[in-house]
Amino acid sequence: MSPLRSVGARLSLALLLVVAAALGIVYVALVPLVERNLVDAKVDQLVQSAEIFAARVPENDEQWQIFVENAAASVNARVLIVDVPVAEGPVVLPFADSQEVPAGQQTLVQDAVAVRALETLEPQGVRVDEGDDAYAEAAVAFGEGTLVLVLRAPLGDTLENVQLVRRRLLVAGVFALVFSLAVGYGAAYLFARRLRRLERAADRIASGRFDEPIVDAGRDEVGQLAGAFDRMRQRLAGLERARREFIANASHELRTPLFSLGGFLELLDGEELDEPTRREFVATAREQVQRLTKLATDLLDLSRLDAGRVRLDRARLDLGAVARTICEEFEAVARSRGHRIETDVDGSPEGVGDEQRTIQIGRILLENALVHTPPGTRVRICAAQENGRAVLTVEDAGPGIPSGQEEQVFERFYRVDGAVASGSGLGLAIARELAELMGGTIELESKPGSTTFRLALPSAA
Repeated sequence: MSPLRSVGARLSLALLLVVAAALGIVYVALVPLVERNLVDAKVDQLVQSAEIFAARVPENDEQWQIFVENAAASVNARVLIVDVPVAEGPVVLPFADSQEVPAGQQTLVQDAVAVRALETLEPQGVRVDEGDDAYAEAAVAFGEGTLVLVLRAPLGDTLENVQLVRRRLLVAGVFALVFSLAVGYGAAYLFARRLRRLERAADRIASGRFDEPIVDAGRDEVGQLAGAFDRMRQRLAGLERARREFIANASHELRTPLFSLGGFLELLDGEELDEPTRREFVATAREQVQRLTKLATDLLDLSRLDAGRVRLDRARLDLGAVARTICEEFEAVARSRGHRIETDVDGSPEGVGDEQRTIQIGRILLENALVHTPPGTRVRICAAQENGRAVLTVEDAGPGIPSGQEEQVFERFYRVDGAVASGSGLGLAIARELAELMGGTIELESKPGSTTFRLALPSAA
């Protein structure tokens, strides 16, 4: 990657542009304001002095030259007493000048400020630019004629102060830009290094390495992203373990009936068997085929669940009818194993869900109860409306599930210690996932002598 296209370079450039823009705004707004304020202060000072001196001008015009010279020395400005001729425009006739023209040697000069002061009879003060020089000028009319007192002071020192402010602001701006560039690049480098750590972590995860945790001490968005990456790592690690266990367990579950079928086929092919023994072997082989068929069906359901390809019809369904349907299906199986099935339907419990998938869950729960309870025990299927939910309950009188294993029975291929090794170990996992897809839950209550599975679906009401 080009250095100019890196995050650090872009963040540094962005900070540099922000600081430069801020300095430019300060420069454009501050320097003219400082200059205007200083000039206005100088002009106001001259106006105040001009008003004071205008009130003190001697009545004897022979004393005017001495007066303007003394006034000029006190205010450090050029002081003039001028006469504004009528209809002469901005031309005035100096009577006394503290710098150039002594009394009696007057010449006509241009002074629009003096003319305006006489016309308005108000003190006037402005900035006057003549070539490369700038002056602050104040004019006050006095007496009853056309006489005006004028004060003019050069603005060189004032403007020099403005230039000093301008130069220092430029120097400070350069230092600020360099400092912002250094700080921005350093901060961006640290920020980019955190992103590179996340990039390396993503590469590790992509390559299948989930052992190293992703740690970032920051509490900002990058720290939150690192936390999300680590949660993803843990989830993927769990999925990878589940995948490996699934493959191992599925291979074992497939190998056992296949090995059994192979043995029976060899016995049937290689020995002279009497008819009862042959029928027994065929029946056992048929059971293994059914076991393989059920395992393949369960594996197909799980693959569809994992891929999100299970389609459900959410409609109103009667859990009482579902309970009776399941009971009728398993009546013969229950009798052959010495169980009795009881059905208890309270009212008309109606829920919302997929009828075929609900029957499938009921079959799984009822088959699980028949397999894991001793002969002669009772199994009850109940349907009722409870707490705003439609509930299908399968209760048996078996030995119960050991404490601490209630949640594990819903894991794939899990079997309770000491339980009958029957089925694929996938039924309860499939049942829970189907229930959750329908917006319901499967709850388990177990104690010695009683185990109850409860399928709760949203009520149709």
